Amino acid sequence: MFTGIVDAVGRLDAVTLNNGVELRVKASYHGVKKGESIALNGACLTVERVLKGGFTVHAVATTLGRTLIGEWRKGRSVNLERALRAGDRFGGHFVQGHIDGVGTVEGVAEVDDAMLVDIRVPPEVAETTLLHGAITVDGVSLTVNALAEGGIVQVSLVPFTRAHTTLGKLASGDRVHVEADVLGKYVRQLCRSTQ
Repeated sequence: MFTGIVDAVGRLDAVTLNNGVELRVKASYHGVKKGESIALNGACLTVERVLKGGFTVHAVATTLGRTLIGEWRKGRSVNLERALRAGDRFGGHFVQGHIDGVGTVEGVAEVDDAMLVDIRVPPEVAETTLLHGAITVDGVSLTVNALAEGGIVQVSLVPFTRAHTTLGKLASGDRVHVEADVLGKYVRQLCRSTQ
């Protein structure tokens, strides 16, 4: 379980095809343990090896089928978050680290001190997203600023988020991981099961 509050931006030192994809991540973390969960751009992955100044994770075929990880290359920056521990502050929203799909940035606009980003999301994400609710974009917990027809979700990035995550560099045409609010997914499933 995560909160969508990114606590580091790492860099991919190596990307190796090895019955899936192995990623060697350079990160500023201390005390990483083999077997712990770390979200990379919102995708929950398990640490396989701990290295000086980083760690490795492995993305299996199932993960590659629903994320952009198979397209990642050495040198890429990624948003990182370590799993929530009991007693930690809970600053974002409930994030599972299970990517629901890939969204496409349709537009980016600067409005006063905010950066407004319009993202076309898959239908299963759009149907559980509500105005002023939560959505996770590349691992970052964000509030839905506006909704438009055609599955467009608008988020507003504050200066801190732009400076401390990879989202400040988003441009039209970029693709991002999206995870719908887990509460919306449970409500949708409950409603379907009572029909």
